Amino acid sequence: MKLLLFLLGICVALFGTGTRVEAQNYPWCAIYGGFDDGGTNCGFTTFQQCMDTARGLGSNCQPNTQYVPPPGPHPPTRLQRRYPY
Repeated sequence: MKLLLFLLGICVALFGTGTRVEAQNYPWCAIYGGFDDGGTNCGFTTFQQCMDTARGLGSNCQPNTQYVPPPGPHPPTRLQRRYPY
């Protein structure tokens, strides 16, 4: 019984000290079959990646409204072009 409690304590300690896991959040979504009767896949990091998948299925892509970028500087995206003037 002591061995079982010892092993249980070790398991609890190992699982309790693990790092926190968070869901992935990507900036582009593919809309399949329309907005009301189709599905949505928000698992694309670039617009081109989204369009390559959606194009063959007759779908389209749009920015993910729930996307929150990680902190720090980011390169400009297709929607945020920086012009020299």
